[in-house]
Amino acid sequence: MTETTTTTTPTAEQALETYHERRELSVVQPKGSLALVNTQWIDSEQTIWGVPGVWAPAPDGASGLLLTASAGDGIRVDGELVDGSVVVRGKDDPAPSEIVFSDTVTGFVIASEAGSYALRVWDANSEGIQEFGAIDAYPYNPDWVITAAWSEIPGGRTVGFEHLKDDGATRDQVVPGSITFTKDGVDYDLAAFKSGRALQLVFADATSGVSTYSVGRFLFLAPNSDGTITLDFNRAVLPPCAFSYNFNCPLPPKQNRFAVPVEAGEKNVLKKDGTLLHE
Repeated sequence: MTETTTTTTPTAEQALETYHERRELSVVQPKGSLALVNTQWIDSEQTIWGVPGVWAPAPDGASGLLLTASAGDGIRVDGELVDGSVVVRGKDDPAPSEIVFSDTVTGFVIASEAGSYALRVWDANSEGIQEFGAIDAYPYNPDWVITAAWSEIPGGRTVGFEHLKDDGATRDQVVPGSITFTKDGVDYDLAAFKSGRALQLVFADATSGVSTYSVGRFLFLAPNSDGTITLDFNRAVLPPCAFSYNFNCPLPPKQNRFAVPVEAGEKNVLKKDGTLLHE
């Protein structure tokens, strides 16, 4: 006799619970959002808080930073113990360098649009990871699953996005299409920029700074083949800067600021005692 195995499609609530569990696991990984302990931009020869070595801009034309250290510092770049000076390639290089400072502390070099470089330091045993309790989130809310119209813009259009630590300066991002819908009698035209293979919507709403993280939240999207795009705000996530002050997150542009509360998605990062990790 042949046994028949049946599979049950999870409900929207069950799928969201699984998604939420995976999110909580992701932020405590060795390079998860809670592990970032420093981002330091290098424009001259200097030391960096929390790690050994002397760091300086790389020679002209080279990607990354110039590290000078002795064998006693125990720094390994791409698996090799540093004893002298070595160029640590940045993330803009086809083969970026990996840095190991200790059993728990690692790093890599990031690049700015202006061509400057910073060292990012990650600690798998950071204070944030030790204090982390949970990501507080709203229960599933079907009212905030929206099918919007997606209209591609040939060549895209450029929108300036402010960032948390840029003192009001904007960074141009390509918005490849228009996201439009009407909800409760209000028309919306949202701007989402390209983020890898997805679109990234940075938004704020009437809950921001009240019951959710003050800076705003992210929602990652992909257009459907039928000319629509699904906005499931139950999958809205906190930006990395909600977990570590060492991230510099984009801020919502005016058109992505809802006057109404979006009571769906992640709310805040909580410590083990239930208090806020960051406000």
